[in-house]
Amino acid sequence: MNSMNGAFVQGAEAYGRLLEVFIDGHWWVVGDYLENVGKCTKRLGANAYPHLYGGGSFGRLQGSSPEVSGYASPSKEIQARFSR
Repeated sequence: MNSMNGAFVQGAEAYGRLLEVFIDGHWWVVGDYLENVGKCTKRLGANAYPHLYGGGSFGRLQGSSPEVSGYASPSKEIQARFSR
């Protein structure tokens, strides 16, 4: 034992370290939760009220066809898929 601290002082130091980690961890979790709630609320608000967030008449919910976006292209005519 290098220091002359008694059991009470060492116990108080250990409790202080535990309490510090406990409080810091809870602040971290609560901060992440509030950040995610804020992001979700903003996203829902932008979808529900696009004119308030600078969007058009449909906001961010607009889509485009696969042919225009280039992500998918039809391999054959639609009529050929359903005829036997």
